[in-house]
Amino acid sequence: MAEAVPVRCPACLRENGYTVPVFPCACGSPVVPPLDLAAEPLPLTRRTWSETWVTVRCGACGREGEWPHPEVGCASCGTVVRIPVHPLTAEPGAGSPGHPTPRPRPAPAHPAPDADASGPGPGQGRSQGRGAAVGRAGAGAGPGHASSPAARRPAFRPLTIRTARDAVTTAALYLRWLGFQDVRQPDGRPVPSAAVDLRAPGLVAQVDPTTAPAGLRAVECVWLNGLTSCATSVYFALAGYTDEARIRADDLGIPLFVMDLTGMPQPVNDPADELLGTGA
Repeated sequence: MAEAVPVRCPACLRENGYTVPVFPCACGSPVVPPLDLAAEPLPLTRRTWSETWVTVRCGACGREGEWPHPEVGCASCGTVVRIPVHPLTAEPGAGSPGHPTPRPRPAPAHPAPDADASGPGPGQGRSQGRGAAVGRAGAGAGPGHASSPAARRPAFRPLTIRTARDAVTTAALYLRWLGFQDVRQPDGRPVPSAAVDLRAPGLVAQVDPTTAPAGLRAVECVWLNGLTSCATSVYFALAGYTDEARIRADDLGIPLFVMDLTGMPQPVNDPADELLGTGA
């Protein structure tokens, strides 16, 4: 696993720990995006398909593949920032058998695997969404927490997010990894402009797969649903949260998670940290 590196938020100037994800090349060698830490991270205000992927060359076989662009959510203000990556440099003999040409980018409508057919297992890389999680491997256990539920869980295996269905599937897998049983998701493909409900005994969760930050009303709605069902309320978002939503979630004790395109949910407030540490 790659080491955690500090990334400064351009909005509040707080440094957040980020662990570069490790991707598997077709030849079996690990591929790590080469971060350009000398360049300033850019706040992510909207997502476009072409900008969410970066071309990375395998150092072993020279193959060039498309992988999710590194991103991290600020633990202080909730801003999602995109981390610059060094561009590819031309290599002699590109296109020869030892240097395959880049493969075409997959289509956005590629179907995602069903959540029931997947399960948590050993993972290799993950990004860190809060400063307290720097150096936390997989489940987030650290020295002095060997007997905690987080330490006993295997590392979460993320699912790369390419569609709204992928986002919902990832959230369902993560909730099962936390210990919630019988997590259910609606049949059919989620509507990209609406949050999707996930239910389990003692759990009410919502997943926002849109490119706009989740607002105050969304947080209050999931809290009311949980209050009515006498269940824990949890919220997942791709584009982070507004300041009002974060403050209200802290007041109500609602765990907030932000998901990057590698499929690794990151806690962005203290209730989320607590849920990650104790599990269901």
